[in-house]
Amino acid sequence: MISIEVVLSPVLLHLTDVTDSNVVVIDILRATSTICTAIHEGAESVIAVKTPEEALELKLKGYITAAERDGAKLEGFDMGNSPFECMNGAVKGKRIALTTTNGTKCIEAVSHAGARNVLSGSFLNLESLSDWLINDNQRVVLFCAGWKDSFNLEDTLFAGALGGLIHQKTGCLIDCDAALMSIDLYECARVDLASYLKKSSHYKRLSHLHHEEDLKYCLQHSVIHEITGLRDGEMKKI
Repeated sequence: MISIEVVLSPVLLHLTDVTDSNVVVIDILRATSTICTAIHEGAESVIAVKTPEEALELKLKGYITAAERDGAKLEGFDMGNSPFECMNGAVKGKRIALTTTNGTKCIEAVSHAGARNVLSGSFLNLESLSDWLINDNQRVVLFCAGWKDSFNLEDTLFAGALGGLIHQKTGCLIDCDAALMSIDLYECARVDLASYLKKSSHYKRLSHLHHEEDLKYCLQHSVIHEITGLRDGEMKKI
């Protein structure tokens, strides 16, 4: 039977053994939502790197470079971290080297930790992702990127949405207080998720940078069907 655990921030990852687990990395605003969108829009792959320097090195190998820090696009890169930059054919058939404040380092952190699969989680593919995890029938670890190693609301809400949906469909085991809390939080907020998140620090940060359309887009539920996972060191359609 599937079991579900939630890791609320990167600093807590060392407390959870992810060996042979399906690990869903969650950075709703915006890295994992952007990765899911890029693959949906026809990108060949997205490689998550920790530093801008690593991304620029990959430009020499033909990658599109994408970089963001503190919510803002870095100068000298092809893209920032907005899902809208992946649309209208901009990334079709391309490989993207992406570095962000929070999410990409989390993908890198679990890429060599013995996980069965490392998957990109977003509200955009919530339903399809839940079905994929149920069909694989293995232990699930929901890994929230947070904000600079701290807890954040949006990633925790998605962990609650995904964990709750899997539990609803399967009656699976949940013996993890962080998972139970996440599910309860999502149930409190689900009627109007956008309004609930307006109190959050990252929502305010991105609004200040005029990314309101990104915020609306990333909170859409189940509008993408592709599943994105780590294969040969890069995030690809699986």
